Amino acid sequence: MLTASVLWGTTGTAATFAPTVGPLAIGAVAMGLGGLLQALVAAPQIRRHASRLREHRGTVLLGAVSVAAYPLAFYTSMHLAGVAVGTVVSIGTAPLASALIERVVDGRRLTRRWMLAAALGLLGTVLLCLAEAAHASRGAGQASVAVTLLGVGLGLVAAAAYALYAWAAHRLIIREIPSRAAMGTVFGLGGVLLLPVLVLTGAPLVGSWTNAGIGIYMALVPMFTGYVLFGRGLTHVPASTATTLSLLEPAVAAVLAVVVVGERLPALGWIGIAFILACLAAVTAPASYTHLRAHETLMNLVCRLLLEKKKKRELFRVDDFFIIDTPGMGEFGLWDG
Repeated sequence: MLTASVLWGTTGTAATFAPTVGPLAIGAVAMGLGGLLQALVAAPQIRRHASRLREHRGTVLLGAVSVAAYPLAFYTSMHLAGVAVGTVVSIGTAPLASALIERVVDGRRLTRRWMLAAALGLLGTVLLCLAEAAHASRGAGQASVAVTLLGVGLGLVAAAAYALYAWAAHRLIIREIPSRAAMGTVFGLGGVLLLPVLVLTGAPLVGSWTNAGIGIYMALVPMFTGYVLFGRGLTHVPASTATTLSLLEPAVAAVLAVVVVGERLPALGWIGIAFILACLAAVTAPASYTHLRAHETLMNLVCRLLLEKKKKRELFRVDDFFIIDTPGMGEFGLWDG
């Protein structure tokens, strides 16, 4: 998941090397071709699980529409507000949208650790936005501020789309559809929806070898490879955790925007990046793990933890725990995740 976030963090910087290509064309070629390639590679799995996918056609369609909407809003946001702000808003607010979806639709309980991580990530996002907005207002007056705010608004749209397709893909995966089939179907259909946009806006992509190379890079590396890794990650974590881990992307994008593109990031922005890194540390820190004591059965362990929770007046659900079996080690334990 973190490797995928690093790859995604390069997209905004890569797009600046094709200045004659509009944001809609960049988004369409990146997610469109990348999605079609995912569908092509996953075609055998998609055929094998076609009946299961048809059973969940509503979820598939929601994910596909969200996949198509995301790059159009995301790259336009970066075009208007700058690489750092566009990426930070789009990705930084996605965990909150994901958590809201999971809470309302799935009834999922939000852990204290996740809420702490989300608060740190949101604070970091706000600081980065304030830093860039202040820089824009000093540089070009009120018109630039208005454009930046429009970019921020589109970034929020992108965040909602990102949260929706992550939730849809995870929902398919937990219904025993392999990640490759689920991601290939959702992203393949999203790619089909983006083809008209690519036809209408993509002429500059063939105007030079540089533009064509950027388009190919965007489709193959951040989108195809990144989302293959993302799909594998969704088999192990819910969408809210996945989108929280992807907060590494805006930090990578902001640093690349400064180092490669030459954008100036004020001190407040660097503080924001520090909060985002703290958010990632909170999410990825090991959860509490309880081993079986000598001669203790798994049921005894569960009862012991129940009593400990009762003494502390803590509430929990059974599905908040995962039974961990370490092969060859002869031990079991409970992971309070």
